[in-house]
Amino acid sequence: MKARFIFNPRSGHNLRNPYLLARAEAFIKERDLEANVVSTQHPRHATELARAAVEEGCELVVAIGGDGTMNEVAAALVGTPAALGLIPCGSGNGLGRHLGIPGPGKGAFRNLLEGETRTIDTGLVNGIPFFNAMGMGFDAEMSDRFNRLQRRGLGAYFRTTFQALFTFRSEAYVIRNGHGSVVTRAFIVSIANSDQYGNDCYIAPGASVDDGNLDVTVVKTVDVFNAVPLAVRLFTKSIDGSPSVARLRGNHFTIERTAPGLLHTDGETHEQGRMVEISVRPRSLRVRVPTSPRANRNIPVTFLPPR
Repeated sequence: MKARFIFNPRSGHNLRNPYLLARAEAFIKERDLEANVVSTQHPRHATELARAAVEEGCELVVAIGGDGTMNEVAAALVGTPAALGLIPCGSGNGLGRHLGIPGPGKGAFRNLLEGETRTIDTGLVNGIPFFNAMGMGFDAEMSDRFNRLQRRGLGAYFRTTFQALFTFRSEAYVIRNGHGSVVTRAFIVSIANSDQYGNDCYIAPGASVDDGNLDVTVVKTVDVFNAVPLAVRLFTKSIDGSPSVARLRGNHFTIERTAPGLLHTDGETHEQGRMVEISVRPRSLRVRVPTSPRANRNIPVTFLPPR
């Protein structure tokens, strides 16, 4: 099997622990693989490197980094015979956690050869690919702030969240999916392919990466009274039980907001216009996963009445 390993030296854990570059090189030598390791040098470079790997006949292209690196590599593999391998070492690792892919030192490298290939759905928002989740509102604001941090991690995320939580203002949205529309003010509009952001923070319990649908979660209000209960629900897979939350599932959405602004795709932010169009590409990306990935229940969801 011909493979290419793409290492992001600026990804959170890689920046602090560059030993993973040497570990990848040692793994290639130990397993006598027809493979090599290349390092990214600038934003979107991983997409260029992955595209070149596919053109050179690589059957496996491995992203060593966080969700941003995963996104850049996967963007070049959609619709190709090449499979995505993940050595998840970022701050959240949402897609990797959803698929049950272990971290470095826990079987991530071994999974590349001993696991199986699963074909998953991928998303597009205004032509920009995403694979785990995208979002608007506070979601995008937090991604932008988090990307500016010099030091990352769960503690840094909580501190940054707390600082912004009570100053951010909700926005009006019109969400359409071909079967109807919902008009609501929202603090967060999240569109998920998997069930979580990362760090086992479940924004879309029951979501599946291969059902041909995306899951919309609308958090309508966050205030001093419901902030802590909402946070608890995110980490206990019970966000659906909050009266401040609405859910919708479908394969195409158009979202209109009051003004242009930020949105994020797998944690990377983009300035986009008022109209946002989101679609799913069913079973369009091959990914190496453990042979017994954890099951994800498909829970029917609909919008709750506006409050």
